[in-house]
Amino acid sequence: MTDASEPQKLDPGLYIVATPIGNLGDITLRAKDVLARCDAVACEDTRVTGKLLKLLGLSARLWRHDDHASSQDRARLIENMHHQAIALVSDAGMPLVSDPGYRLVRDAREAGITITALPGASAPLLALAVSGLPNDRFLFAGFLPPKDKARRDMLEELAGIRSTLIFFETAPRLIKSLEAINDVLPGREVAVARELTKMHEECRTALPAELIAHYTAYPPRGEIVLVVGPPGDVDQRDMDIDALLLEALADHKPSQAAAQVAKLSGQDRRELYARALELRGQ
Repeated sequence: MTDASEPQKLDPGLYIVATPIGNLGDITLRAKDVLARCDAVACEDTRVTGKLLKLLGLSARLWRHDDHASSQDRARLIENMHHQAIALVSDAGMPLVSDPGYRLVRDAREAGITITALPGASAPLLALAVSGLPNDRFLFAGFLPPKDKARRDMLEELAGIRSTLIFFETAPRLIKSLEAINDVLPGREVAVARELTKMHEECRTALPAELIAHYTAYPPRGEIVLVVGPPGDVDQRDMDIDALLLEALADHKPSQAAAQVAKLSGQDRRELYARALELRGQ
């Protein structure tokens, strides 16, 4: 006779479970139920997932499965899925978004394993929703490369795509990425979504020059998602011309600054040169 107080066992297979990206209240009832009833949880960091389970009042056998996992590690996990329910989680958010978990899913599918995905928190989608930028077409491109040339090469590769672009970024590299976006994708609005769902959540949408000035004065912390508007969708009348000129004047003569901003904004170069002189106090 089965104890009615014991949770019913899940069917064997792979359960892809989204976890909160900051606010614990974003865990879904279904995710909590699966984590409570699965036989084991495959996770990036057992300490991070162990802390989450403890906060949820749950306990489970934890198996580490990160980007260093070998094909043999995946094979052992899949062998267990034939007779056990295995949950796959990332440290935060939806598994397989900018992580190598797709290899496990691919191999499990080839092995005939039943795969179930549970929706939940996703930082790229949340950033897109709060950015105020066009969301009918978008491309998530993961992390921008840390090296300047590789970063610019990637942006140039994506420049012709008529979609909103979404990137992950770290706080120490934010200014350099905004500078690259300003140079390679001129005239596009950018949203900096930071610490989403957490106490100090922020989303600031502006042209890169304004964002550079702000975050130079107030260095950012925490995890960041960059949302870059598509080409041709920025109203040049909404540009902060003074901010653009001031940024250009930091490294160029007034005539050069005027030429740079004229190319970006489409405004008259002579008028911009006169305004640059005013800003320089000449």
